[in-house]
Amino acid sequence: MTDARFEDGGETALTLLAQSPEDLPVISALLQDAVLPASEIRWDRTARKLALLVNRFRWEDREAAEREGRPYERVRSLLVIGDVQRVVSQGITRGDADTVLSILSLDWQPAEDGTGRLVLVLAGDGAIAAEVECLDLSLRDVTRPYIAPSRKAPGHPD
Repeated sequence: MTDARFEDGGETALTLLAQSPEDLPVISALLQDAVLPASEIRWDRTARKLALLVNRFRWEDREAAEREGRPYERVRSLLVIGDVQRVVSQGITRGDADTVLSILSLDWQPAEDGTGRLVLVLAGDGAIAAEVECLDLSLRDVTRPYIAPSRKAPGHPD
């Protein structure tokens, strides 16, 4: 069996922007259970951008996959956070590039004059916090979808 293609579903690659707190829940939901090795996180201080290359579960395709009896899919996506002034993390072993991180959600903590902190909540009590001048992030699929290696939808015990 070959991997899926956007053309097979008549879909195009996902591209979303979030520039206000109201935009964030959609991107957070699409990033739930995305995984990435720690080596796929880059902070460019000069450009003030934090970029993460993630393997995102295609939540938007879940129902169609179940209805059609085909495997679930993942896709490589690039999350870019702009106007980053500072990045801090907790629960991540720096220097261990093979550590696999799993995103649970994105949380916005507003501060004064549109500034704030965007927190990527990770499984296992980890977190990455980007202190930003304003909320400015994008999520863009950069590969064709591929069959999820586990062939299962992510689940969370109640």
